[in-house]
Amino acid sequence: MNIVVLMQDPSAWVALVTLVVMEVVLGIDNLIFISILTNKLPAEHRDRARKIGIGLALVMRLALLGTVAWIVQLTTPVFEILGQGFSWKDMILIGGGLFLMWKATKEIHHNVDPQEQGEDFIAKSTTSTFAAAIGQILLLDLVFSIDSIITAVGMTPHLPIMFIAVIAAVTVMLVAANPLANFIEKNPSIVMLALAFLLMIGTTLIAEGMGVHVPKGYIYAAMAFSALVEVLNMLARNRRKKASGGH
Repeated sequence: MNIVVLMQDPSAWVALVTLVVMEVVLGIDNLIFISILTNKLPAEHRDRARKIGIGLALVMRLALLGTVAWIVQLTTPVFEILGQGFSWKDMILIGGGLFLMWKATKEIHHNVDPQEQGEDFIAKSTTSTFAAAIGQILLLDLVFSIDSIITAVGMTPHLPIMFIAVIAAVTVMLVAANPLANFIEKNPSIVMLALAFLLMIGTTLIAEGMGVHVPKGYIYAAMAFSALVEVLNMLARNRRKKASGGH
């Protein structure tokens, strides 16, 4: 469809707004992972790692959109186990979920008992750590990108709308990356909550890959409620701290 005609179609605008919102919401998972991962880097490399990771994620998503016909075929089952069919998409989701659970569990263990790991748990060398961080960001981006693109195809058949939605969502991620990462770093209790979110997201990805549909609304509602409770706890701690004269 011609882009000018598409812009004059009200249903196209509705699809665009809906898709942008969906992409931004799905990007929250990715952004939490990026924030926790890059906060392990030396301070002078964090901002660059976030920008490079998110920038490469944008390139990858746009490239995947260019192969949308192939992406859709990933939902075709390639083998069965006990009557349950598994497609390439399912295997990618399961692999991504396992990786996310492993990473979150490892970080939780480090936060609970940092002495056991030693001071060089992450920062073995700036170069290898930086490269590893970018690699892990792209790995999770691939998983989330394929999932979101298949969802987007089900919402609209128009590639220009998908491209605009992806660019808008990644732009929001780019703007929000530093504030979110700084907020997580300044509030240690938020780190544990964010890691718990990643565990839940990893579990959800595995469930989706096993053919069990988990409504995203339930997941994000639980995350929002937990975040609200933690914000109230933070406000209460700050009030008590001020009341006691900062001690």
